[in-house]
Amino acid sequence: MSDILLQRVARYPTIALVLQGGGALGAYQCGVYQALHESGIEPNWIAGISIGAINAALIAGNPPEHRVEALQGFWNDICQPAGNAALPALWIRAMIGAVPTTPGLDAWAASASAFAALWQGQQGFFTPRIVPPFALSDGSPQATSFYDTSALRTSLERRVDFDRINYGKDGMRLTVGATDVESGNFRYFDSLRERIGPQHVMASGALPPAFPAVRIDGRDYWDGGLVSNTPLEHVLDEWPRQDTLAFQVDLWSARGERPKTLMDALERAKDIQYSSRTRHGTDMMARTQELRAALTKLVEHLPDRKVPDDLKDAFAPWLDDRVFNIVHLIYQASPCEEQFKDYAFGTRMMREHWDAGLADTSRTLRHPEFFDLPDRRKGFALHDVHRRAQKTEPADF
Repeated sequence: MSDILLQRVARYPTIALVLQGGGALGAYQCGVYQALHESGIEPNWIAGISIGAINAALIAGNPPEHRVEALQGFWNDICQPAGNAALPALWIRAMIGAVPTTPGLDAWAASASAFAALWQGQQGFFTPRIVPPFALSDGSPQATSFYDTSALRTSLERRVDFDRINYGKDGMRLTVGATDVESGNFRYFDSLRERIGPQHVMASGALPPAFPAVRIDGRDYWDGGLVSNTPLEHVLDEWPRQDTLAFQVDLWSARGERPKTLMDALERAKDIQYSSRTRHGTDMMARTQELRAALTKLVEHLPDRKVPDDLKDAFAPWLDDRVFNIVHLIYQASPCEEQFKDYAFGTRMMREHWDAGLADTSRTLRHPEFFDLPDRRKGFALHDVHRRAQKTEPADF
């Protein structure tokens, strides 16, 4: 059955992996990639925002056989505490790790990891500034952010081969999104059109006021999630269009239960904010594809099925029969997680997130019908194993 799956995937010239931002939740994306890799599916375009951009760079900047190792090395590093309190924190973690897991212990460990991240930072990622930003007003990084991210640049330079990205080795394209601080406009940096360096990846994850803006070509950039936390629309807007299979990996669920406490409300608000209109994007894609199909039918009723010469250029982008197939993977937060789940960088939660990505992707890959080319008269398909109304799963293959 795995050969059947790969044959269906091979029909798509573009295989995109689209990664949302979400801080510590990003380990879920690593599990997704590992499951795809182990199944023989390798994307040729990877687009990310914030932590999604970091994961994307780690994947694109390493040869296929070392990508999972690079992700594991980076996440094992950044889930360790930084600063003078690192050794006591590691000792406490070791004690927790020796105790059988329970919901109460998991909740306590997650909250402790989040507090530790705020207090002392994370190894290879960010450290707190010695002088609080409130004491300065000179517009410097020290005056506009709480943490120093120079450790992240070191981690990226050590684990990512940017020449591999920029010379198109392995045929993989990398796109990261960031927000222009002064104009407020969103900007995509794309290896197909410009050289990508660590600064572009860091800009995509420069979430204020925690992290400082990153200067690129005389402009300051913040986290792309301030405008759009999902780069799916960039993939769908590509021209010339190709039949595209997109694995859309979301770290925030737009759907959720009604809050019962203040902490529930804070978590729910963050989920809604950073789910970033993913459903809106897929709905707009569906409507656009329906419009293309309707215009194609309309042209069939024109004399000789010919568009007037003065309208050819305007109609050209709307009259192809390319299709989009979006396979949606959405992290489902565990009961022990609260509104601080995106900065709870503990190793215990990291492994849970990673394993959840592996499990969700494995379930998805047990549905080879998800990967059929969509009907060209419709132009799109959307699949989500969590929303599939089916009581039983097909057997492994």
